[in-house]
Amino acid sequence: MIITIVNIQAIQVAALEHADEPGKLPQSFEKFKAWRQESGCSPVSGKRTFGVAHSDPEARPVQKFRFDICGEVDTDVPENTYGVMNREIPAGRCARLRHKGSLDSINLKVNTLHRNWLPGTDEVKRDAPIFFEYLNVGAAVPEEELLTDIYFPLR
Repeated sequence: MIITIVNIQAIQVAALEHADEPGKLPQSFEKFKAWRQESGCSPVSGKRTFGVAHSDPEARPVQKFRFDICGEVDTDVPENTYGVMNREIPAGRCARLRHKGSLDSINLKVNTLHRNWLPGTDEVKRDAPIFFEYLNVGAAVPEEELLTDIYFPLR
């Protein structure tokens, strides 16, 4: 497991808030994808794709799970019927860990960062959500080849 400490700049994003069970995330991803294609504000070919975890998908009750599906933007998001809005991923120090493969198992790596790696360091988690950068999103990418960087905010 290779963990690097990086400093990121603030990232302006268009965000669709998912506030429902984790199992319903695919429907929200499809909704965001439709907005992205229709609006042209955040083309997947030229802008980065993120997910921001405001809560733990393993927490109970599961209906309280909140996750933002995001695409990088250069301008403000115009009013739309999809519920996509302007948000910002805050600047700061982060521990970064790359995950390869299915997103179904990514929570294991997040838990490893939080429960195993962090206590063995002098680092402290910053009051900001963990976020993910999806490096090779697209239907043509086999699930076992997906690459996702996990960003764990640090003080």
